[in-house]
Amino acid sequence: MLKTENIRNFSIIAHIDHGKSTLADRMLEITDTVEERKMQEQVLDDLELERERGITIKMRPVTMRYTFGGQEYILNLIDTPGHVDFAYEVSRALSAVEGVILLVDATQGIEAQTLSVLAEAKRQGLRIIPALSKIDSPLARVEDISIELALMLEMDESEIVLTSGKTGEGVEELLKKVIEKIPAPKSSDKKQALIFDFQYSEHKGIILYVRIFGGTFKKGDSLKFAVAAERFQALELGVFAPDETALPELTQGAIGYIVTGIKKPGIVHVGDTVVSFQASKKPLPGYKDPEPVIWASVYPESQDDFDALRQALLRMKLMDSSLSFEEEASGVLGRGFRVGFLGMLHLEIIVERLRREFNLELIVTSPTTVYHVKTKKGEEKTVYSPIYFPDHGDIESVKEEWARVSIITPPEYVGPVTQLMHEHEAELDDTRSLQDGRAELLARMPLRELMRNFFDKLKNVSSGFASLSYEKIGFFDANVTRLDVLIAEELFPAFSRIISKNRITEEAKTIVAKLAKELPRQQFVLKIQAKALGKIVASERLSALRKDVTAKLYGGDVTRKMKLLEKQKKGKKKALARGRVHIPQETFLKVLKD
Repeated sequence: MLKTENIRNFSIIAHIDHGKSTLADRMLEITDTVEERKMQEQVLDDLELERERGITIKMRPVTMRYTFGGQEYILNLIDTPGHVDFAYEVSRALSAVEGVILLVDATQGIEAQTLSVLAEAKRQGLRIIPALSKIDSPLARVEDISIELALMLEMDESEIVLTSGKTGEGVEELLKKVIEKIPAPKSSDKKQALIFDFQYSEHKGIILYVRIFGGTFKKGDSLKFAVAAERFQALELGVFAPDETALPELTQGAIGYIVTGIKKPGIVHVGDTVVSFQASKKPLPGYKDPEPVIWASVYPESQDDFDALRQALLRMKLMDSSLSFEEEASGVLGRGFRVGFLGMLHLEIIVERLRREFNLELIVTSPTTVYHVKTKKGEEKTVYSPIYFPDHGDIESVKEEWARVSIITPPEYVGPVTQLMHEHEAELDDTRSLQDGRAELLARMPLRELMRNFFDKLKNVSSGFASLSYEKIGFFDANVTRLDVLIAEELFPAFSRIISKNRITEEAKTIVAKLAKELPRQQFVLKIQAKALGKIVASERLSALRKDVTAKLYGGDVTRKMKLLEKQKKGKKKALARGRVHIPQETFLKVLKD
């Protein structure tokens, strides 16, 4: 093991699709960490979804060895996600390093999410090395973006490293800058390791991804979590090179893994601290439990798969401590789970992994945020689901969570973006021009509206050029109500949703029209209604199936026909009186998916 003075721990700050994973590939090649015959694109992105989408979903550390100035150095890189949903995990990764490479796409410029992560890196006092990627592209604006970056960081343009992950240009210079500019880890007497991520193995249990801040950790050590207070033994430890490589010990400044053998969910959390079993419980600073931003109900298409869904969610929680869920039941959909997610991308990823890795067919309801409701009886409730949202007449006040939003966009899209923000109830605080001519819009808006496909719509109205970052700022008064759906005058809670009072008519007409299109016709006229604020807001009638009961009659007295038609009429009345409409699972799937 090399001396602490020869260790450099760093991460790469970059927006989605700015070339971070490709740059990491070139670093692995130059340092001979991965053999040429084993080299492939996105080496550190080993999830199938990451490769399909070309984005980093789960952070990944790697240890590289590099010789510079006649000395060998250990370079520990933590490859982090670039999406805003994973901001807390990224902040923990930044706590595990002494410096960052700020990577900016030379064809696009600085993005909003990059600025928010950069602000966090500055807050933690990290050394920042600026770099441009994709300089080989014919669309690259190297000079303009270099000036912008230099002004923002208050440094000379000559300090910016120009790179291309595709050709490898500038990557070796960047590695040398890491050694020269980023300080070695500080020494500490306390035996402490920060958990910045973890993984689950069927055979080894939970594998901690750690940064050693002090002391030496050895195989067989009795350890515990400072926050969770759970005791465990280090069954194995080592580094990522890039695969798990076992070592006899991990010393101060190292980044590696510890195998715990733990197979219970809910114990390990990102940001917790590993200490000796005899040590005090005080964790490293900055720990907090990740809070769900949105909630959605997840049901198996077949109730026979309920237990399989429970086991799948437990397995996912072993790999992702930010996931939270609780059992719930719906009279129509049966038993399922109310699941908390960090955002829309997190929801999309978890649901897709449940379908792929566990072969489950799922029904996922419309996501909702958290509401604090005070009733006229003086009761205060925290509501995660439309099912538990009180009736309009019982509510004294409602508060919902808001977010502070930053959007960076080319000037020609300011108009459409501003209009989109208005449609999503945003309150614009300021608009300012950046050095490269783009505009930054600063606003506040309900988290509910931010999660109503705002990100996708923003990309559409800006032709993909706008970027977004946000942070939660607390609870404020909400102008919302519950929209219910009645079919044959029977309430179907699975279709209920919490919406803005300004969009009652629009939402009501949309859901009613969808159901009228997808519902199978019955033996009687089917009324489909949307109800809000104590009244029916939208309604459709689905005509009855008509069977010609007189078709078998050939001639004879007309009274025979009349008797059959009267019998049919009475049968339809009975069917209507019995009321219950059977809605096929595929209909729920189509309506709730859209």
